[in-house]
Amino acid sequence: MTLSYHAAALLGAGIIAGLVGTAGGITSLVSYPALLAVGLPPLSANMANIVALLACWPGSAIASRPELAGKGSWLRRWVPVAALGGALGSALLLSTPAGIFGRVVPFLVVAGSAALLAQPRLSARRQRLPGPHIGLGLPMGLLALTAYGGYFGAGSGVMILALLLFTTDSDLPNANALKNMLVGATVVMSAIAFAAFGSVDWAAVAPLSVGMFVGSMLGPRVTRWMPAAVLRWLIALLGIALAVQLWLHPGS
Repeated sequence: MTLSYHAAALLGAGIIAGLVGTAGGITSLVSYPALLAVGLPPLSANMANIVALLACWPGSAIASRPELAGKGSWLRRWVPVAALGGALGSALLLSTPAGIFGRVVPFLVVAGSAALLAQPRLSARRQRLPGPHIGLGLPMGLLALTAYGGYFGAGSGVMILALLLFTTDSDLPNANALKNMLVGATVVMSAIAFAAFGSVDWAAVAPLSVGMFVGSMLGPRVTRWMPAAVLRWLIALLGIALAVQLWLHPGS
């Protein structure tokens, strides 16, 4: 395949990934296999994918302004925790041999798919519980999930959303807006670490990030008519299929 074909393929995958991320929060289950398909090994594909995810942050921040009103104090408290988690996860990735990462990826993809399917049930359960449930659940859970987000990230947004619905705000749009900011902090830290200390394939990042930005702008319009349950199951099944493929034919 030529370089221009790779760029076009990644641009299209980025648009789809942006749409999927808006609806189900599991962008990497589309963008990551696209990077593998154009020839990147698992470790390089993961770095390029996380850096490209930066393009989704501006659109989500702009779209979430009404829900974020009055949340400045909360964000100042928890965004640094998310940034720390992202830094820890990226440090772990940078110190992980490529062969080991290729063997771990299938399990991470399955975990992301399971999180996507479990999210509605977790949200419904949270609605039946009186009041927020913070304790150590929010700081410990947030640090663990953002570290996972900095390491791989598929499904981390959905899992962070579920955590916030249990501990912070049972209103889905509000919790989703907060999740967007936390994921943004995680990705920023990881992208800085990878750019400074890793080997980022910028030729792959550029078209993928452009596509993700476009997709993140179009996503809310598409999800108004597409049933969320249908999209959720479709992406989860694709993720499981990807996990099986990676398990049978691990990258090098």
